[in-house]
Amino acid sequence: MYQRIAVGTDGSAGATMAIEAATALARLTGAEVHLVQGCDAPVMMSPTDDTVVAIGPAQVVQACTEQLAPVAEAIRSSGLDVVVHVLAASGHAALCDVAEQVGADLIVVGNRGMRGARRFLGSVPNAVVHHAPCSVLLVETT
Repeated sequence: MYQRIAVGTDGSAGATMAIEAATALARLTGAEVHLVQGCDAPVMMSPTDDTVVAIGPAQVVQACTEQLAPVAEAIRSSGLDVVVHVLAASGHAALCDVAEQVGADLIVVGNRGMRGARRFLGSVPNAVVHHAPCSVLLVETT
């Protein structure tokens, strides 16, 4: 059913839940997993908790790539194929662009920001749902 699954992450606990859902689906279907992180601002989520860490703009893509390395390795060690994509773009743009470029059958993203004021003001999952080139699975993370 699924051959390529794109999953967005920002290093948060909610994103980890989305990755777990994506990898579970990949195990069932034999799909390749595409880990995607958009790094468009000189801040990122701490890999140890949900705090925001400021870093210089020149370090953004490098830091995001390093943050995803152990996640990708864990997925690989479970027997799945994984490709890491770090783009200098907003989270939703990076996720939708990668999904389109690789011909993803499914995008998996956490639902953070889909409730309350952020639902109307804009959030990554909301933007993904509106601009995705394929089906989207919103994972309950709140």
